[in-house]
Amino acid sequence: MDLTAVRTFVAAVDAGQFQEAAANLSITPQAVSKRVAVLEKDLGVQLFSRTARGARLTIDGQAFLPYARALLQAEERAAASVRPGRRALRVDVIRYRVSVAGLLRDFHRAHPETELDVLNLFDFDTAIAAVRSGTIDATFRAVTMPGRQLPEGIEATPVFDEPLYLFTGPAHEFAGAPAIAPAQLAGRRIWMPGNMPGTEWAAYYDELAATFGLTIDAVGPNFGVEHLLDTIADSSTLATFVSEQTPLVWPARHDLRRIPLREPTPVYPHSLVWRTDNPHPALAALRHRLTSAFPGRADNGIWTPKWAQRAQPAHA
Repeated sequence: MDLTAVRTFVAAVDAGQFQEAAANLSITPQAVSKRVAVLEKDLGVQLFSRTARGARLTIDGQAFLPYARALLQAEERAAASVRPGRRALRVDVIRYRVSVAGLLRDFHRAHPETELDVLNLFDFDTAIAAVRSGTIDATFRAVTMPGRQLPEGIEATPVFDEPLYLFTGPAHEFAGAPAIAPAQLAGRRIWMPGNMPGTEWAAYYDELAATFGLTIDAVGPNFGVEHLLDTIADSSTLATFVSEQTPLVWPARHDLRRIPLREPTPVYPHSLVWRTDNPHPALAALRHRLTSAFPGRADNGIWTPKWAQRAQPAHA
């Protein structure tokens, strides 16, 4: 069905006559008549009865009118769903229970008029491919992993350096410490069952372990956060890493501890990644908010992998 003909039909009904509809549509009355005739042929019914005084809706025309209006409304909604500035901004946060999800929530509170679609794409390659194809508008990632570069036309900028904390139960040797240095973890076991090989966070923790001589243990099935908390709470040797912004809730009896890491403080480097030719105005607003709030990376007192720096676009 020709939506232009449907639009002309509705315009003729609203105007009350073909000549006025033609003026409103900036076409000739003959063009209006021709479009309506094409629509009538497609439907196999007569929509208007022509008289000396003009055209009046037939019973079939009256029956078709509400559906014609609905078709035009659906067309507008379909176009708006992909129109920059009208469709929702699609952003990947890896998981909902991570700090960057909080950054996105803060943005939404500051811009409640902006519609957001929040996605969870697991691995780096999938997320970057989605940005490149336009499936999503942006992703939060640590860039770039060793041996990888961002494709041409993809840009990244640091938006949040997340300090790590040691997370222990009450019986752990460091449970009572006000702070510890990463070097004090040498030879200790850090349990991270969700540390999947090939991910950017695994690359980060592998280099952290190599630098300070600790062991990242990813052995065992990942039963989720609750199981991790239960296990850490009951162990005198196991610990893991979290951040101050990690949203965790545990029973009071667990008496779990977050212990700051100092001299240096390991920080997890989150960057926002987007396609440089993406025109969505909400993306520009998100970038501005995040980069304005980012104080910049400290010159000393922190640790981050050598590859975790602002990635420059490169050929794929």
